[in-house]
Amino acid sequence: MSFVIYARDKAGALEVRKTNRDAHLAYVEATGVVSIAGPLLDGDGQMAGSLLVLEVEDLAAAEAWAAEDPYAKAGLFAQVDIRGFKRVR
Repeated sequence: MSFVIYARDKAGALEVRKTNRDAHLAYVEATGVVSIAGPLLDGDGQMAGSLLVLEVEDLAAAEAWAAEDPYAKAGLFAQVDIRGFKRVR
């Protein structure tokens, strides 16, 4: 099943994101469940959050994946929303 993770960074946390980016990207690659991923951008074009689509068994698996993300472990996010997603096109 598909799940969308929409995560907004804490204000002023760009350096936290940059410092943990390589670990985050390695985690995305190693887990093999991410079908779409990329940063959300602020009005200045700077990274300010994350959007990911996961292919996992259920909401609990999506939540577990999100909790182990190096960005989450570094305390980057102010808000994380995880929702089921039905791809139509």
